[in-house]
Amino acid sequence: MNTPVTDAKDRSFGALIYLFPLVYSLPFGIILLSQFPWLAQFFTPLIAIYGVTNSLPFASLIIFFGLWLGVVRNDKVSQYLRFNAMQAILLNILQILFSLIMGVLVPAFGAQSLISQTLSNTIFMGSVAACFACIFFSVQGKYAELPGISDAASSQIR
Repeated sequence: MNTPVTDAKDRSFGALIYLFPLVYSLPFGIILLSQFPWLAQFFTPLIAIYGVTNSLPFASLIIFFGLWLGVVRNDKVSQYLRFNAMQAILLNILQILFSLIMGVLVPAFGAQSLISQTLSNTIFMGSVAACFACIFFSVQGKYAELPGISDAASSQIR
């Protein structure tokens, strides 16, 4: 995609939207964050947000539909924000699919097995890397290009 003309407000909100999938990647990182306490300190604000959203019933579903209906399907919102919101939603859907897969694998192999821990850590690190890359590009005012996900996000906002 081309580099859009965005103002500081669009860039800020575009980066802020990626907190949604970033916060919901934390359950995959429990093992890694418990093994590296200094890394857990870095994620402390996100852990607090995760705790608040989990204490509220249906908070993730409300956030999901808020982004979907309030941003992605709203033609009054800039295409840049709509793209970022759709991409964040798709990242979260991918995390949901991974959690379903882990829900099958963890009982089969055990929560402490090497396979379960490796998959959880990989999903966590991949989610964090994707979210940080998207935040970085959003702050710069550029479209973050994630293979497959960006194409799907683009097709949904047109």
